[in-house]
Amino acid sequence: MGIIGFLVFGLIVGALARLIKPGKQNLSILATLALGVVGSLIGGVVATALGTGDFGELNIIGAIVAIVAAVLLIGVAEGMSGGRRKVH
Repeated sequence: MGIIGFLVFGLIVGALARLIKPGKQNLSILATLALGVVGSLIGGVVATALGTGDFGELNIIGAIVAIVAAVLLIGVAEGMSGGRRKVH
């Protein structure tokens, strides 16, 4: 159940990041999941480094860092795919 919980949390993080990030993102649910999982990994590493909990443990600092990281990753993904087009 640990892996399934991690994937569900990653999807929630990705969805929250998409809601926070302004504008429309052209990301599939799979891309949202992937960016949310990577954001969750980053959040877990940062929370562990700060000593606020274990890597696999859900805590508020890790969740906040995960969402912020996922927002930044969505921005990077948009930039790499040409997500923002200039309107003339």
